[in-house]
Amino acid sequence: MAKGGLERYAWLSVAVALVTISLKTLAWYYTGSVGLLSDALESLINLAAALLAVSMLRVAAAPPDDEHPHGHFKAEYFSSGIEGALIVLAAAGIVWTALPRLAAPQPIEAPLLGLALSAIASAFNLAAGWHLIRVGRREESIALEADGHHLLADVWTSAGVIVGVALAAATGWNLLDPLVALAVAAHIVWTGFMLVRRSFAGLMDAAIPEAEREEIEKIFAEYRPRYAVDFHALRTRQSGSRRFVSFHLIVPDDWTVERAHALSEEIEARVRSLVPNAILLVHIEPIGQRASYDDIKLERP
Repeated sequence: MAKGGLERYAWLSVAVALVTISLKTLAWYYTGSVGLLSDALESLINLAAALLAVSMLRVAAAPPDDEHPHGHFKAEYFSSGIEGALIVLAAAGIVWTALPRLAAPQPIEAPLLGLALSAIASAFNLAAGWHLIRVGRREESIALEADGHHLLADVWTSAGVIVGVALAAATGWNLLDPLVALAVAAHIVWTGFMLVRRSFAGLMDAAIPEAEREEIEKIFAEYRPRYAVDFHALRTRQSGSRRFVSFHLIVPDDWTVERAHALSEEIEARVRSLVPNAILLVHIEPIGQRASYDDIKLERP
C-alpha cells in the first residue's frame, strides 16, 4: 500500500481522539477527579500525535526529488519522536495538576457517571489501537504503529485511573486520586521515552533486521561456487518501510560487462524477493585487481 493510502488510518486516530477527549473531559467535569483529568490531558496529546502522523505520512508519501533523491521515508521517524516528546509534556501537566491535591485531597463527585464515560472512551481507544498496530506492522509504518501503541498505552492508563478513582470513591481515601494521577504520569513518561529511542535508532541509519541480512548472505553463499564470484562490502540501512542494500559483486576478469550485469540483475531480483521493499545498489569489480579489495570499508584510506 502506498504511504498516501495510510493517511486514512491516521485520520481514524484523529476521530477517535476527538471522541475520547469529549468523553473524558465530561468525566472530569462531573467528578472533579484529577486522575480523570490526567486521563483527559493524555487524550489531548493523542489528538496532537494523530494530526502529526497525518502530516508526516503525507510527507513520507512524496516522491523523491533533487534535494531528497532517496525519498522522504524517514519523515515517519520524526512523527514518532515528536509524539514521544509530547507525551512527556503531558506527564508534566499531570504532575502539576496532581501535586496540590496531595496536600489537600478532595472528594470525588458522581463517580459512577465519570467512570462509565471513561470506560466507553477506553473501548474506542482499544479498538482503534489494535487496528493501527496491525496495519502499521503489515505496511511497516512506524508512524501508525507508534500511534497504535500510544492508544493502547492510553487504555492501560485509563484502566489504572478507573480502578484508582473507584477505590477512592468506595473507601473515602481521597489521596488515592492524586496518587493515581502521578502513577499515570510515570507510565506515560516511559512510553514517551521508548518512542523517542526507537525514532533515534531509525534516524541513525540502523541496519535492516538480522534475519533479512542472513537471507542475503545465503544468496551470496549460493552464487559463490556456482559462478566463481565473490561478494563483500555488504551494507544495509532501513528508512521507514524501505530497506537500502548495497554490496560489491566481484567477477572473473574475463567476464564481459553484459554478463556481469546480467548476473547482478539476477541476484538483485533474488534479494528483492526475500527482503521486502528493498532498494539495491551493486558495484561490480574484477576479481584479479588488487584495488577491488581496497574499498571494503566505508571510508577508504
